[in-house]
This record gives sequence, C-alpha cells and structure tokens, in this order.
Amino acid sequence: MTDPVLPARVVVTGATGKLGRAVVAHLRGVGVDVLAVDRVGGRDPRDVDGEFLLVDLTDYGQVVEAFTGGADEHAGGIGAIVHLAAVPAPGLMSNAVTFANNSAATYNVFAAARAAGIRRVVWASSETVLGLPFDTPPPYAPVDEEYAPRPESTYSLNKALEEEMARHFCRWDPELVMVGLRFSNVMDVEDYAPFPSFDADPRARRWNLWGYIDSRDGAQAVERALAYDRPGADVFIIANADTVMTRSSASLLAEVYPGVEIRKELGEHETLLSIDKARRLLGYEPRHSWRDHVGPAAGDPA
Repeated sequence: MTDPVLPARVVVTGATGKLGRAVVAHLRGVGVDVLAVDRVGGRDPRDVDGEFLLVDLTDYGQVVEAFTGGADEHAGGIGAIVHLAAVPAPGLMSNAVTFANNSAATYNVFAAARAAGIRRVVWASSETVLGLPFDTPPPYAPVDEEYAPRPESTYSLNKALEEEMARHFCRWDPELVMVGLRFSNVMDVEDYAPFPSFDADPRARRWNLWGYIDSRDGAQAVERALAYDRPGADVFIIANADTVMTRSSASLLAEVYPGVEIRKELGEHETLLSIDKARRLLGYEPRHSWRDHVGPAAGDPA
C-alpha cells in the first residue's frame, strides 16, 4: 500500500472531542491544513490551538459558511470533510434530543459538502450498528461489515440511517466518495490503567466484544480514509488489532457466546471486531496497543 495522497485543506468537525483532538493533531502533523470546527459553549476560539471556528452544525447556513470560506478570516479551498461531531453515545441526553442533534448535523454536513462541490467526506459511524450491546449474540465472530446493521439504541439507529443517507447522496452524485468509519470505543493512553482489571469479569466488556480503538490509530484510519478514492459510499470497522483482555479471544467466546459460529482461526488476543476490510482496502494497520502501556507487556515482570 502506497502512502496516502491527502487533500491539502480539510474541515474536521467535533474537533475538541477525544477522537477529534487526535485527528486534528495527526492531520496537521502530516502536513494537512485543518480548519477545526466544534460547538463548545462559552469557549473563545482564540483559546484553541490552530485554526478553529465555532459552528452549530444543526444550522445549515453556518455549515455552508464554514465549508465555503464565508466566515471572516477563514479561507475556502476545502478538499474534504471529516465529520466526527455528535452526541457521542447513547444515554447522555434524551433519545429525542440525541436523534434530533445527530441526524440534523450529519444531514447538514453531507448536504453542505455536496453543495460546496466537496467530493470527499469521511464520517464517524459506529461499532454500535453491529448490534451492541450484544444482548442478542452476534451472528458470527469476528463480526464484519457483511451483515445488515442491527441498531439497538436511538444513537445507533441514527448511525445506521447515516450510512443509508450516504448511499443515497452517492447515488445522486456518482462523483462523491463517502467513507463511514465504524469506530470502536475510543481510548487515550491514560484510559488504559484499568484494563488489567477487566479479566475479573469477562461479561463486563462483552457489550462490544471486548474491542477498543486507540485514538492515535483512529486518527491513522481517518488519514487512510481521506486518501480512499473509490467513488460511492462504503463503511469500515475500525478497531485495534487486539482485545481489552489478557485472556484469549477464543476462550472469551467459548464462555460468553458458546453458540456463536467462529469463522476463522483466531490469534491469541485477536480483535473480534474484524478489521480485515480496512486493512485490505484502506491500508489501515493498528500501531498501538494498551499492552504497550500497562501490565507485563509494558515491561513489568509477569
């Protein structure tokens, strides 16, 4: 896989979130000119490092202005959109508020990008469309992109509808490239300290098949997706290569989901959120693991 060819200037929405911060830093680090966008109540844009614009994504006019250089002191020339902004999980706000915010924001981003002639959109879909919290067992393991979405919350329902919306935007405009990244549970290095304790109860993290995504690898996936040039809408699971557990992946499935079909020979700690498609088509390859930071893998004696 050759090094990605990236657009020169990109808007990143949700830029002050956990993943957003990592994505903005990563893209700027590889030479991309980033306009960071978010809605942070009471925050002065001058307090944010680099170019930043306060935007309410539920207001279509503000989105168009941000994407076309209409805001004072912010240039146009946007080559791609990275849309990460959202109420980030179920249960944080009422269902109706979550749906109203996330659906309107994503529609406005998709529509404004098309209106502005921006042909490349990468957005945060979610692992939740796979059937989380897996109270109903997954159809097989590792799970992949080959079965239909199974939303089990309002948040996840909206993510599934975003994927369908992208398909229709691309049907209307065959030149569009729209890439949905089904991110797993985003983690920074400081989040890894409790990971060894997860082994005490393997059912506690079954809700996402013991998956996670290091924010730095999430940012790498965004970079790869920005270079993806196949027209149309596509989705990719983005997780780390391992699980959050020290127990083997096979033993976890045998104990918690004994009736689920295992479709491949599993590595010792291999992710059960398949990243094979992202590896094959995006050239994505995780570079980080929680094991590098805590526990025996970080250098302590076993």
